[in-house]
Amino acid sequence: MAKIGGGTQARSVQKYLGDQKQGLFFDYDFENGQKSSYRYATTFYPLWAGLATDEQARAVVKNLSTFERAGGIAASVEETQGQWDYPFGWAPIQLLAVEGMRRYGHNAEADQVSTKFLSTVLENFVRDGTIREKYNVVSRSSATHVKAGYTANVVGFGWTNAAFVELLRLLPPEEVNRLADAISTADGASVVRHTSHRELR
Repeated sequence: MAKIGGGTQARSVQKYLGDQKQGLFFDYDFENGQKSSYRYATTFYPLWAGLATDEQARAVVKNLSTFERAGGIAASVEETQGQWDYPFGWAPIQLLAVEGMRRYGHNAEADQVSTKFLSTVLENFVRDGTIREKYNVVSRSSATHVKAGYTANVVGFGWTNAAFVELLRLLPPEEVNRLADAISTADGASVVRHTSHRELR
């Protein structure tokens, strides 16, 4: 994907949302003329849209560890017991972050995040036969305890299914094989290889 670069929209995103000191992007309150300080995984969205400079993209990827956990990218760094915060990871956020990093050539980091999230989904699928709305990316579990938002972790959620297929499609073949080899059951490995083969044809 091409980067949009220097258009008016890109310059506005770079100016108002980018934070050079922290190396992240933040929301901006136009009514009060103030940038948010809340660190959130939407920091990857300007990369996905091609609106970051190369320098800004490198800074965001350098700060990947702020959000990356054992099972993928956490929505935020604050544990509020809300479903859109730490320790939960959502499939669309993983996909946008991964595609954003790939857009700027950070493929190793993109592969790493993809593998972590895909393996989390797979391990839970092998255990209970379900695909869930969200995952605890710290414990790599579909077990969630939420006080704000949906208290149930919905089964069969469409965007998780779609993001799984796309993340798997974007992985290099050697990473797909490594992922399949790491799954503890033949059924799980078959899901990886069959899905990847079917989507890549």
